[in-house]
Amino acid sequence: QVQLVESGGGLVQAGGSLRLSCAASGRYAMGWFRQAPGKEREFVAAFSWTSGNSYYTDSVQGRFAISGDNAKNTVYLQMNALKPEDTAVYYCAATLRSYLSSSYYLSTNYNYWGQGTQVTVSS
Repeated sequence: QVQLVESGGGLVQAGGSLRLSCAASGRYAMGWFRQAPGKEREFVAAFSWTSGNSYYTDSVQGRFAISGDNAKNTVYLQMNALKPEDTAVYYCAATLRSYLSSSYYLSTNYNYWGQGTQVTVSS
């Protein structure tokens, strides 16, 4: 059973930064998604342990950075220059593979999900 434990959400002013963490019980290809009230869950970023490659949705490119800590089996999402429109519940997700497929941006590509952490950006 894969376990994902998220932490790091909170309230921040626009322009500020937060770092989300997702500790996994193993080393899996990971993604971050978010869901704002009344909206569908959307892809944010993904990370592959195998290649070290990372992928981002256009709206966060250049502001967010996803990375992994091998020793801790933990994936981080560093979020800088936050905007009110980044406000959402953020979820980490894991596949059963160590590499990302070409459909890394689809929620159906992931098998396990964290409990979610709230990120609120005030204007």
